[in-house]
Amino acid sequence: MYAGEKEIDVDMTSRLWKTLSRKRIEEENREVKGNEQLARVLGLFDLTALGVGATLGLGVYVLAGSVAKDTAGPAVCISFLIAAIASAFAGMCYAEFASRVPKAGSAYVYSYVTVGEFIAFVIGWNLILEYVIGTASAARGLSNYIDVLIGNVMGNTLRSLMPINVSFLSEYPDFFAFGMVMLLVILLCIGVRESSILNNTFTVVNIITIIIVIIAGSIKANSSYWSIAPEDIPNSVKNGGTGGFMPFGISGVMVGAAKCFYGFVGFDAVATTGEEAKSPERHIPLAIILSLIIIFIAYFGISTVLTMMLPYYAQNANAPFPHAFDEIGWPIIKWIVNVGAVFALCTSLLGAMFPLPRVLYAMANDGIIFKILSKVNSKTMTPVYGTLLSGLLSGLMTLVFNLQQLIDMMSIGTLLAYTIVAICVLILRYRKDTNSSNASAIPLMSEYQFTSINIFKELFNLHNQKEPTELSNKIANIGIALLCIIICIITFLISNMSAYLLAGNVIISVTLVVFVIVLFLNLAAIGRQPVQKIELSFKVPLVPLIPCLSIFINIYLMFQLDVFTWIRFATWLLIGLCIYGFYGINHSEQGKRNKERESKKLQQTYMEKFKTVTSF
Repeated sequence: MYAGEKEIDVDMTSRLWKTLSRKRIEEENREVKGNEQLARVLGLFDLTALGVGATLGLGVYVLAGSVAKDTAGPAVCISFLIAAIASAFAGMCYAEFASRVPKAGSAYVYSYVTVGEFIAFVIGWNLILEYVIGTASAARGLSNYIDVLIGNVMGNTLRSLMPINVSFLSEYPDFFAFGMVMLLVILLCIGVRESSILNNTFTVVNIITIIIVIIAGSIKANSSYWSIAPEDIPNSVKNGGTGGFMPFGISGVMVGAAKCFYGFVGFDAVATTGEEAKSPERHIPLAIILSLIIIFIAYFGISTVLTMMLPYYAQNANAPFPHAFDEIGWPIIKWIVNVGAVFALCTSLLGAMFPLPRVLYAMANDGIIFKILSKVNSKTMTPVYGTLLSGLLSGLMTLVFNLQQLIDMMSIGTLLAYTIVAICVLILRYRKDTNSSNASAIPLMSEYQFTSINIFKELFNLHNQKEPTELSNKIANIGIALLCIIICIITFLISNMSAYLLAGNVIISVTLVVFVIVLFLNLAAIGRQPVQKIELSFKVPLVPLIPCLSIFINIYLMFQLDVFTWIRFATWLLIGLCIYGFYGINHSEQGKRNKERESKKLQQTYMEKFKTVTSF
């Protein structure tokens, strides 16, 4: 009896694992009816403008000043460079997947076709969180900025009439921000083409404003502000550092880079347009790279000019450019910047909201969230129900949370999505090609003789095997899993044991060195495995190094988040897992296709057995 129960438990565990790890097979996807398809209307310019608009928002007007004042000084431009390189690693991984899987849904679809349905759901659920909070924070930021321009009339009135006396919520419900989100919902429901035209217009105005700021600031630039002596720092400055180009040292530059990294979040909005781009395989990767280049040039130029207009310690952390142009006596440029900031926030709002209905559409179309969200309006060719739900979620966030609380909640879903995409790049590169011409000539893993010498040869591919095999694929997958575990341990030690490391603690230092050596050996073993030969419009160079760097940076930044962010993330994830457990598992379209295929195989087996019996 006990043995029978054990067999049942093993069988149930096996079936559950098979269910959670089932992969989306593109060739089996059903034909979508013409009136259920999204409209392919977005060209390269539209996609690049979407990426720039979603990313180059209020950060360009605030982030440079706040990081320069207290964190990096004039070296804030180096912080932006480091953040841009880190973002480029993630961007290249997204670009390769966009050329592999030109579908709506971004990292959700990418992980579905590589690592399985459960991980895909987790990523999709976190992307929903990212875009909801991104939309809400942009709306709240726009409301705050306009409120400052009119003398805080809205905030003071709502605070007196409808105060919210809860410590972890906003001080008052922001109905202006809620109204902006609802207005955007109506616009997005009208059509993609109309939304794209408005986004392009706002983005162009935003870039023109940045160019004006850079040119005007260059006229008043003073390079001596990059080499201020310590004795020249006023005594009234509480945190002036040591002066010079790096007043807060290398550590300040790196902490600044961590903050500046979030200024690049948003380019992945381009990757959600796989079913609305005219040529997704070519244009999406190119748009991601172009948007990151434009964003970096803007941030680098803005931060350079700003720190040459005023000393770093004299910056205004909340509104640096209006303050700087006030100080140099150019009020006209100040108001141009104010108008540009409003347009920038409108662009950020549109860019953050645009991808959200597409992620909901992709997940609902696959049946792992409620199917009604995949309905596409036959006239506007947009996912109306998904857009309405997106607006309501974002609008609710704007009513009950303030800007800082929203920003704190935004990063974890983004970083987790970036990490999974980098892992998926590695998995796909080393996956065995079932159509390989000489696959039959390669011995199966079950037939392989495992000895210490053979294992070492296979770990580092000393046979110089050119095509992936079952064994090389298994080695690569185990190596990738170990890579993630080792990176988690190393980043944990660096994040939480830095004081002991700087103090020269032998045990912690030796442990870190050992794990670093193991990391490099593991990376070498993965890199020696044969890769899949496939023609793509874009491939990540220097694999596995660049995906590994992307994973390392993302996990390191996740460890910098506070415990309350992890608690909020866990709560959101628990809600999602309940939806998947009670609805998604049973309504999955891929699951239904798998059952149909198994049923057909079973019928064929019975038919063959019946024919064999009747022939006697």
